[in-house]
Amino acid sequence: MAGERGRLDGLSVLVTGGGSGLGRAVVDRFVAEGATATVLERSAEKLESLRAAHGDRVRGVRGDVTSGADNAAAVEAAVAAFGGLDTFVGNAGLWDFGRPALDMSLAELADGYDELFGVNVKGYLLGARAAAPALTERRGSMIFTLSNAALYPRGGGVLYTASKHAGVGLVSQLAYELAPYVRVNAVAPGGMATDLRGPRAMALGDTSISDMLPVEDQLRQYSALDLAARAEDYVGPYVLLAARGESATMTGAVLDASAVGTPRRPDFAP
Repeated sequence: MAGERGRLDGLSVLVTGGGSGLGRAVVDRFVAEGATATVLERSAEKLESLRAAHGDRVRGVRGDVTSGADNAAAVEAAVAAFGGLDTFVGNAGLWDFGRPALDMSLAELADGYDELFGVNVKGYLLGARAAAPALTERRGSMIFTLSNAALYPRGGGVLYTASKHAGVGLVSQLAYELAPYVRVNAVAPGGMATDLRGPRAMALGDTSISDMLPVEDQLRQYSALDLAARAEDYVGPYVLLAARGESATMTGAVLDASAVGTPRRPDFAP
């Protein structure tokens, strides 16, 4: 209806890795809910796709989340374009395709660790540090994309699982350090077929989850709700955590959106 306000009306958000997959779904939903979005993304092609879809509601910054300067540039772009920053979404990530520790050589394990932790942990921390002053001015929030692997085994291999557990620690400590001015929370989605890739050090830089997963069979197998989830199915909790009036008392929380930890009775039929 004309004149209807969105749940995020007037908010300025910054999303890392917002050019595809879950990040793109978050950007699309946030803009639909009335927000403006700045996106830090390595791919110029993906940034152009965002501009074509959303026009002046989105600003793109081409850069790497492992660079402090690029994170700072993204924050500066958000403030310059939209007058400030209300929510930082740390979302860019790498997956290890479930690679067990004993299936990797020592050299591959060391190099894979550096690359994957550089994006999944260092990237989050640098983004948080860059965004914190602007968020403090607006009493804003941070939202990090974790995973069911932050809570349960089998959501990835040893590197990915360890990186997502480190993300839980980031949420807990940053919520403590930044209170009462900035709320810090996370969403832990389950599996989905996206363009999420792996470390080049593990020869996985050109492989996406979509290339590897038999989507309907494997995703439904691990879902208590018999659901082959899409990225769009996971964005509701992000809206909740960004909306001031809906999550004003929440900080240090990790919302499990995966439907993985709840067992399903195999013989149940309504």
